Amino acid sequence: MTRYLDKDGRLVKSMGAGDLIALGIGAVIGTGIFILPGTVAALHSGPGIILSFVIAAIVCSTAAMCYAEFSSALPIAGSAYSFGNVVFGEIIGWFLGWALILEYMLAVAAVSTGWAAYFNSFIAGFGVKLPQAISGYFDPAHGTYVNLVAILIVLLISFILSQGVKTSVHINNLIVLIKIAIIIIFLLVGMFYIKPANWHPFLPFGINGVFTGASLVFFAYLGFDAVSASAAEVKNPKKNMPIGVLGTLIICTILYILVSIVLTGMVSYKKLNVANPVSFALQYVNQNWAAGIISLGALAGMFTMMVTMIFSSSRLIYSIGRDGLLPKFLGEVSPKHRIPSNAMLIVTIVISLMGGFVSLDQLTNLVNIGTLIAFTFVSIGIIPLRKRQDIPNNDGFKVPFYPILPIISALLCILMMTKLSIETWIASIVWFIIGMIIYFSYGIRHSQLAKKD
Repeated sequence: MTRYLDKDGRLVKSMGAGDLIALGIGAVIGTGIFILPGTVAALHSGPGIILSFVIAAIVCSTAAMCYAEFSSALPIAGSAYSFGNVVFGEIIGWFLGWALILEYMLAVAAVSTGWAAYFNSFIAGFGVKLPQAISGYFDPAHGTYVNLVAILIVLLISFILSQGVKTSVHINNLIVLIKIAIIIIFLLVGMFYIKPANWHPFLPFGINGVFTGASLVFFAYLGFDAVSASAAEVKNPKKNMPIGVLGTLIICTILYILVSIVLTGMVSYKKLNVANPVSFALQYVNQNWAAGIISLGALAGMFTMMVTMIFSSSRLIYSIGRDGLLPKFLGEVSPKHRIPSNAMLIVTIVISLMGGFVSLDQLTNLVNIGTLIAFTFVSIGIIPLRKRQDIPNNDGFKVPFYPILPIISALLCILMMTKLSIETWIASIVWFIIGMIIYFSYGIRHSQLAKKD
């Protein structure tokens, strides 16, 4: 524990509660806000999608409170990986870290290809079209060899992050404000076209439809956990980390619910099973100018999500390198900007290659299982954390209704995992076998964790 604090002391403590909330909103509010409320309402929940978001938020809030307590008690880099090391030991910590590597890197790679697709359609509106060879993943049979835009956007974000935490946080905060402004434009325009008749029947698929919808929109909230990865770079973490984690969840829940209310009020839920329901709703009421702005909002949403996830994955890789479970050079901090530049470089290369050359359609579900495994262990971990006399948290945030709430949180996460497909489970088992090979062939022999503080 002391060794963690000493090593992470090399990082600059420059972020406040507002910066953390912007990081969290950047990760959680992506393209999902422009897509999920429509498609889930059309197929599963009807206007009851509003209740689906409330239920999903309640489930997520139990895990969020556990993250808030850990971040308050242990203000160290690495999120669930470092928390797991401290309370469960090295092997569990390694596998949590391995799960999170999968979550963060796959999420960014998948979103980079989505960003490229939106960007290509955006510039096509101005008559600009990229050559086919550089507009998709490696698939010579269909004439595509590399998704150049996906690679370039990852390189741009990594360059911004390499300029130091202060610079990258300011840019992220600005784009998050633009994104929220675009969502507010939709709400203000759309509210004048609400027809209450569209909310009847409110539960066309029954209460089961609401719960099915909740299990699907639950994944719209994932990303708040990335906030805890930055704990070592936060001023007054005991106070600011809980505000960052819980503040993110509250603001995102309000935005999701408001968008759902306006969207299902503008257009009958039956018509919302389209790829771009928010833009469709605005075009439906002849507000094409606002529909164009929504595509900019989608680009901003994906951009900030990638900023947060690249930031978090570099801090995660740094933490594992710091502990010797991956090569030691990954745990070094550059003296100029005081950021883990080697970890950032590796993260950038891996994500660029995946986003530029690999089809990610079948891999994105792995993001969900990696997250839920981390949520489960962080929830259960509150119980041994409270018993640790060497980790005082007297004036920090504590999960209420202990130990009932952490246990409920873990059970809810396990329930969500049972909803994932068998293909997802098989792919994740393969990933963990690879992780086991790396740990037992390299990590266990180079670990710094066994050394005394």
